[in-house]
Amino acid sequence: MYLLGLSLILLALKYLEIGPVATWSWWWVMSPFGLTLLWWAWADATGYTKRKAMEKMDQRKQDRINKSKEALGIAPRKPR
Repeated sequence: MYLLGLSLILLALKYLEIGPVATWSWWWVMSPFGLTLLWWAWADATGYTKRKAMEKMDQRKQDRINKSKEALGIAPRKPR
């Protein structure tokens, strides 16, 4: 996501002709978009995106369980 943000900032600087980016070739300005596309393709192909989403969901589930146990006065287990 950071790479996409950088791409959009560089595009705006080039389009509005601000700073040294105004003198850069369009190839240099547009290259972060290509890198973003490659990153997303790799992340989806390897399952990185799905794995991170599952880890986040599992952590939220465990936090809810621990909160419920604390409300009942039961000490939650420590992760192994």
